[in-house]
Amino acid sequence: MSGRNMTKRLASARKGKTDWRRVRALRDDDVERAVASDPDSNVINPDWAQARLVLPQRKESVHLRLDSDVLAWFRSQGRGHLTRINAVLRNYMEAHAHRQK
Repeated sequence: MSGRNMTKRLASARKGKTDWRRVRALRDDDVERAVASDPDSNVINPDWAQARLVLPQRKESVHLRLDSDVLAWFRSQGRGHLTRINAVLRNYMEAHAHRQK
């Protein structure tokens, strides 16, 4: 594939589908009405006085050999396939950990 065709593809992928002319034409009250009617716009005011810092567990880098179809399936699920593989292994570990006690 030539670099020129790839550049065109990347440019069109970055363009997006937003109608910026319509967005720029919106007035403040139009935006406020749209936000008010959006069910996902409910702003939650958390009480930060009770907040605590929780650091993620340290990850360890390992070399792991997986069946190609297993890896392909996890990759087909989208970004974060390694995180999902870790979650599956963690669930397996937790499900079987009680048996060892």
